[in-house]
Amino acid sequence: MTYEFITVTKADHVTRITLNRPAVMNAINQQMHDELQAAFDDFASDDAQYLGVVSGAGERAFSAGSDLKSIAAQGKMHVYPRSGYAGLIERFDLDKPLIAAVDGVAVGGGFEVALACDIIIATRRSRFGLPEPLVGAVALGGGMHRLARQVGLKQAMGMILTGDMIGAEEGYRLGFVTDLVDHDELDDSVASWCQRILRCAPLSIRASKQTVMRGLDETSLERAMAAQPKYPAFKTWNESSDRIEGAAAFAEKRAPDWKGR
Repeated sequence: MTYEFITVTKADHVTRITLNRPAVMNAINQQMHDELQAAFDDFASDDAQYLGVVSGAGERAFSAGSDLKSIAAQGKMHVYPRSGYAGLIERFDLDKPLIAAVDGVAVGGGFEVALACDIIIATRRSRFGLPEPLVGAVALGGGMHRLARQVGLKQAMGMILTGDMIGAEEGYRLGFVTDLVDHDELDDSVASWCQRILRCAPLSIRASKQTVMRGLDETSLERAMAAQPKYPAFKTWNESSDRIEGAAAFAEKRAPDWKGR
C-alpha cells in the first residue's frame, strides 16, 4: 500500500511507523487515521514482524492529536477506523509489543496513541497532556482510562481536569514514561530497547504481554494466575518449538535461534 501521511519500514523483525505531517505537528486527519489502520493491520498479521516502533516526523512533535483545522474545514468530525483512533487505541488484541519514540509534543490524541504503546521513550524536551476540555472536547480515545491505570487516579485527574501539559521528566516520575533521554540519544535508546526485546523469544514476548494485559481485567491475582493458561498467546507459546529451543540453547551454551513458532 502507498501512504501519503505516514511512512512504514520493515527491517530485522521491526516495523517502524512514522506519522509524517511535520508541517502541522503530525496532526491526524481522516486519511492518516485510515492509513494507520492499514499499517497496524499489516504489522499485526505479519508473522515476521515481532516489534513495532511509532514515532513522529520532524523536530517539534510526536503528534498534536486530531487535526482540528481539517475538522472545521469539513464541518464534521473524523470517522475513526475499525480499531479506533489512529487505528490503534481499540486494538485490544495486539499482543506484539509497541514502542512510542516521543520527541516533542504529544498531546490529545497524540498522547493517547503513545499511552496505547507498551513502552514510551521520551526526550527531555517532550511534553504531554490531554487538553481536550480547553477546546470543548473530551479525551475519548482511551487516554483518560489508560492514564488513570498507568499513574493512579489522583495524578491522572489532576491532568485530565485541568488540561495541563507536563514535561517528560514529570511523566517519568509519574511512571508513564519508561525511559528518559536527551534529544540526540533517542535513536540509540530505541535501538537498544529493540535489541534487548529481540533477544527474547517472540512468542514468549507475545504471551507475556497478553498475560499482563488480560490479567489486569481479572478481579484478583488468584483469578489472573488461574486464567493465564487459557489465553491464546499463552497456548501458542506453550506448544511452540521456540520453547524447546530456549532450553536447548541454554544447555548447549549457545545463542538461541528463534523461529517464532
